[in-house]
Amino acid sequence: MNIAQNIADILKSIEESAKKLGKSLEDITVIAVTKTVDSSRALQAFEAGLSDLGENRVQEFVNKHENLKNYDIDWHIIGHLQKNKVKYIIGKVKLIHSLESLSLAEERDKRSKQHGIVTDVLVELNIAEEESKFGIKKDNLIDFLKSVKEFENIRIVGLMTVAPFAENKEDVRWVFKEMKHLYDTISNMSFKNVEMKFLSMGMTNDYDVAIEEGANIIRIGTAIFGSRSI
Repeated sequence: MNIAQNIADILKSIEESAKKLGKSLEDITVIAVTKTVDSSRALQAFEAGLSDLGENRVQEFVNKHENLKNYDIDWHIIGHLQKNKVKYIIGKVKLIHSLESLSLAEERDKRSKQHGIVTDVLVELNIAEEESKFGIKKDNLIDFLKSVKEFENIRIVGLMTVAPFAENKEDVRWVFKEMKHLYDTISNMSFKNVEMKFLSMGMTNDYDVAIEEGANIIRIGTAIFGSRSI
């Protein structure tokens, strides 16, 4: 598995997709998802040009964060984050992609306040309303944003979703369209501690469609590191 070549191929593909939209490669943040990948292989991705690495599991993040502490890596937490694990990652990550409940917002705000920082987060949406996935329903987004406005130590900077897996990526284009619509809607509204900067959607199977529909963060694992066990 040639990680550097895989990344080069992905970046070329992204650049081509971005050009069609009048954008450049620099407009898209590519997160290398390092779930189940050891630190040495994660480092290969960094050295191949991806400074943003994403972890689904806190324990894996803690280990890799320590192992790779001498490198200027921007870490992302992209998986479901339990309340009792928040304390292990606050102050160590660039962005948390999975805010999907008021109780988690409260915990992240509390831990951030203890560290004297403001933590950037994305609201996770479950557009397809899959029972197996986390995320708030689109109809609850406005009320959710209103409910978190008093938390001064977290800042909502965008939205995130995980589309259903589909053999034909066109089958999930509607998910990305709906996300972009919500992103634009919120951008034109005013909420305290909310700014729409990032739209995180699209993975190995569908990232080009996500970019076409407005994603500016994509999360790639399998296409970089190969198939992995869950």
